[in-house]
Amino acid sequence: MSADGRKKRVCTHIDLSWNKGRLALSEQLQSRYFSYKSSLLSQPLNAAGFAELVRAVRGAMPDLEVMVDECLCEGHKVITTSTVMGTLTQPLLGWPASDKILAIAAVSTWTLNSAGDIEEISTLIDLENARLQLGLHSALSGFLPAS
Repeated sequence: MSADGRKKRVCTHIDLSWNKGRLALSEQLQSRYFSYKSSLLSQPLNAAGFAELVRAVRGAMPDLEVMVDECLCEGHKVITTSTVMGTLTQPLLGWPASDKILAIAAVSTWTLNSAGDIEEISTLIDLENARLQLGLHSALSGFLPAS
C-alpha cells in the first residue's frame, strides 16, 4: 500500500469511527491484533474496548466531530494531528457536562501492517487545555504565575 493509501485508510478510520459511529466498518480496517492507547486510559484497549470507548464518547458528545488537521506518513507509520470538537452534554471520564463547545487537540501515531491494516493507535490528548475549557482546576496552577 502506498503512503497516500495508508493516509487515506487512517482518515477513513477516523471518519467511520469517531465522526459517524460506523464501528463495524471501521473495525474492518483494523488488524486482528489491534490495540488502542491513549493519555485518557490506564491500559491499552482491543477492538471491542475501542468500540466501547467510541460509543461512550459519542453518547456524551452527540455533536462530536474530529477534524484531521495534518496527516503524515513515513513507512508503516502515520501521524495525525486532529481537533476534537463538540459539546459534552453528559459527564465523561470524570469530566462534568458542559454547554461549552470544546476544541481539544490530539496527536496520534498509527502503525499499519504490511497489508495496510491498522495494528496500533497511540493518542496523546491535550488534557490540560480540555480542563481549562471546562473551567476545572488545573493540576499545574500552583506552578504557573498569576495572570
